[in-house]
This record gives sequence, C-alpha cells and structure tokens, in this order.
Amino acid sequence: MKTLFIGAGSMAYALMSGALKAGVLKNENVHVTNRSNQERLNEIVHKFGVRHVEHDSPYDVVILAMKPKDFHEAADSIRTHLTRDTLVISVLAGITMEHISDKLSFNGAIARAMPNTSAAMGKSATAVSFNRYLSDSQKEWTTTLFQSVGTAVEVEEEKLDLITALSGSGPAYIYYVAELLKNAAVELGLQEELAKSLVTQTIAGASAMLEESGLEARELRRNVTSPGGTTEAGITTLEDYQVRDAFFQCVSSAKSRSEVLGKELKKQSLKK
Repeated sequence: MKTLFIGAGSMAYALMSGALKAGVLKNENVHVTNRSNQERLNEIVHKFGVRHVEHDSPYDVVILAMKPKDFHEAADSIRTHLTRDTLVISVLAGITMEHISDKLSFNGAIARAMPNTSAAMGKSATAVSFNRYLSDSQKEWTTTLFQSVGTAVEVEEEKLDLITALSGSGPAYIYYVAELLKNAAVELGLQEELAKSLVTQTIAGASAMLEESGLEARELRRNVTSPGGTTEAGITTLEDYQVRDAFFQCVSSAKSRSEVLGKELKKQSLKK
C-alpha cells in the first residue's frame, strides 16, 4: 500500500524500520515528509531507500507521527493526501480519533496507537484503537504494522490515557529504577561499569522470566524471597518507604497529565 509518514522522528524511524524488515511495507511504496528538519528527512530517505512526499498526491495509508502540537498546523496539508478510502493511523499522544476526524474533515478509517520507544529495538508494547470505519483487512494490516516493532493489542480508546501512563511512559520508569539501583551499588562500593552491567542483565533476566516462565510477577517475587533472607530485607525496606504507593501515584499522575494534555491540544485547535 502507498504509505505516507508525516513526521521523521524516532517513532516514525522505528515503525518504518520494523515494517520494512517484516515486509509489511515496501520501500518503493513508502514516502515521508516532516515540517522543517531537511537533514533528518534526507537521512531517512537514504537509509531506507524510501521517497520524499508527492505533494497533493493521495495515499492508501497516512501515518501521523509528528509532534502532537504540530498536528493542527499540518491539518490542511494532510487533507490533500486523503481520499474516502485512506487509512489514517495516529501515534499522537492525547489526540482522539474524533478530534482527528473533525480537524481533517475526514469521515473515514482512523486508528490510534500508543507505542513506546522500545519500538526502536523491536520490543514495543503497543495498544491500538479503531474507529467504526475500518474494514477487517485494515484492522489486520494495522495490527501487523505494530507487531513488526513488538506486540500489539486492540483496546477501547478511552483506555489509551492509562496505557500512555503505563506502557507509553513505562520504559522511563524502568530506566529510573535501573539508575537508582546502579547509583546505590556505586555508593556502597561497586565500580560503576560493573554495577551498570549487573543491573542491565538483572533487568533483562527478570523481563525474560516474566515473559517466558508463565508465572505472575507476584509469584516470581515470592519465589526469590526466602524468609529471613536478603531479598526479604530489601523488599521490606521498599514497603516501609511506601514504594508501592509511589508507583500507584506515578501511573495515576501520568494518566492525569495525558488527559490534561489532550484537552489543552483540543482547546488550542479551537482557537485557530
């Protein structure tokens, strides 16, 4: 399918890379444009063997991958690439399918997805929502697109703010934990490179256990936590410092911020 990526940032790069490798997209059918960074645009065109946008040309698929704040300014130019049969796929945080439809004056197939930055490694956890205009084949193709950079599940759109807070922002939470573990080890006497290596492999191993063992996280934790042992001492300290509550508030705050950002973006568009 003739596909246009609008935006040339990290998510467009990851999606394009994964989809081309998986054969979901073909180089000769992929076009790309962005607002201002010509050097970045040329880099992507050269690396993947794709093409610059054909101005005013219709596309089978249009993927919105610019910064959310740039969507409203780009709406007029996006419209020139749409037909009633175009599939619009948005990875824009906070912008609903209804708002995209209104702003583009487009009563057609729209999918909204929330990948995360692990898409660059083919390890994204992506949630996808569809409006009522998608055909079964369009749903299947969209799901396959996001499966090319990790896993993809269909969800109701109203869940996407929570999913943004969980898996969209989730990698940063894990990096934060890794940072704190490494810093604690260094402060207690370990060399920095050794601490980093051990923390990285510990997280990778724990992730593999979660994915492959078939056991719940709670059960895996309990299996490692011997009564009176070192792990129990560490977990007890985390509980004493209310880390459980901190993680709840972390996800809750991120969800609320996603909701607020969506409302702010909608207000901005109404002023224009």
